[in-house]
Amino acid sequence: MGKILENLYITLGIGLLLAIVLSATFHADVVTVAVIIRWLHAFFGIVWIGLLYYFNFVQIPTMPKIPAELKPAVSKFIAPEALFFFRWGAAFTVLAGLLLAYFNGYLREAFEMRSGFKLIGIGMWLGLIMAFNVWFIIWPNQKRALGLVEAEADVKAKSARTAMLTSRINTLLSIPMLYAMTTYQTLPA
Repeated sequence: MGKILENLYITLGIGLLLAIVLSATFHADVVTVAVIIRWLHAFFGIVWIGLLYYFNFVQIPTMPKIPAELKPAVSKFIAPEALFFFRWGAAFTVLAGLLLAYFNGYLREAFEMRSGFKLIGIGMWLGLIMAFNVWFIIWPNQKRALGLVEAEADVKAKSARTAMLTSRINTLLSIPMLYAMTTYQTLPA
């Protein structure tokens, strides 16, 4: 069993297989494209927001405490790998969310924040702003700050601060976004 669990992709594959077994056992008659997309939206959202919280609750506050000779382990190995899953988690969360709204027939209403769809619309817009921040502000600045692209020392420092502050904006926005996404169906139509 240890050999199986040592491989992340095998672990994920087995988890997917177990989810399919649960689906076939309990919901075989009601599994639709929208149900699968909702599940994927939640999965990718957990990856994205989980890493956002890891960066803001763990990595950023801990980095000043790490001895200088150990910091390259984080900046050269851990952070780039985490940022890969972070940005693709954001992209796939947004894609699955837009597809979910489309298949459930409320994409336009949510974007326009029409009556009955205002809360989910707010959540969608916050998610889109956050994903924009990930791809067009955080990631380009992190590439400079981590030395993945050439930059002068002062540019690296400024980029690190910009990435951190934008990540904090996303943390701030994630709280109302998660509220909107998880409670919109509880409101009367």
